[in-house]
Amino acid sequence: MFKDGLLKGKRILVTGGGTGLGREIAARYLALGAELWLCGRRGPVLEASAKELTAQHGGSVRTHAVDIRDAQAVDAMVQRIWDESGPLTGLVNNAAGNFISPTKDLTPNGFNAIANIVFHGTFYVTHAVGKRWIAGGHKGSVISILVTWVWTGSPYVVPSAMSKAGLHVMTQSLAVEWGKYGIRLNAIAPGQFPTEGAVKRLRPDGKAEGSAERNPMRRIGQMPELQNLAAFLMADGCEWLTGETIALDGAGWLATGGGFAELDRLSDADWDRMRSLIKAQNDKDRAGRGP
Repeated sequence: MFKDGLLKGKRILVTGGGTGLGREIAARYLALGAELWLCGRRGPVLEASAKELTAQHGGSVRTHAVDIRDAQAVDAMVQRIWDESGPLTGLVNNAAGNFISPTKDLTPNGFNAIANIVFHGTFYVTHAVGKRWIAGGHKGSVISILVTWVWTGSPYVVPSAMSKAGLHVMTQSLAVEWGKYGIRLNAIAPGQFPTEGAVKRLRPDGKAEGSAERNPMRRIGQMPELQNLAAFLMADGCEWLTGETIALDGAGWLATGGGFAELDRLSDADWDRMRSLIKAQNDKDRAGRGP
């Protein structure tokens, strides 16, 4: 679809870039000639992904382990990028967290676990990059990975829905405020693109609840479709496109409203089993972060 070297000369940071959608987007950018920085909490995972990506596509991939909930650590990371590589030209806000739960059972810590990553952390990264672009007179492009729940809301994922809706508004607000600096902000709201993290926390029983059958196109997303949209939004040639959140879901949310309303059928015993499966996945991830 795209010419070779489309993103040559671009320097792009992908948060949560070691796994899932972030890694897939990063792979497409690297194949199109971009220089990459990947960040996330698990240093060994980032390093492994960087080695695999460069083995497949060549190019330059550097990593930085960081908890984006820490504003000072985020600012130090972005300053490191500026010092060692030069100013970024693009940012993909992909880092996130989510799990299903009846809202009545959420603890403050459970709510903050999601809101501090998705809402606060994404703002910290966007702010740290954006203020440097403005100070240096650099143009830039920000893409945030959202959800279709920003338009509909969704039961059982209220911390994520609230936080992602905030980023939708951030995209609109900063597109206006920062437009005069040549800084664009857009967002993608993917439908179902199965990744291990999403499946383990949002469908821990392994059931997709017939999502393909309910979709107007009778299928789920194919990863190249997401990669191609992310490349288009990051490339030169569409600089007047800003402030938009684009749904990539085969019209799924228009047809069904999206979200997790079908979970109303779960019993208390079902929820206990779900919580056990989610906890097991969280423990596995923590073990992989290293010291």
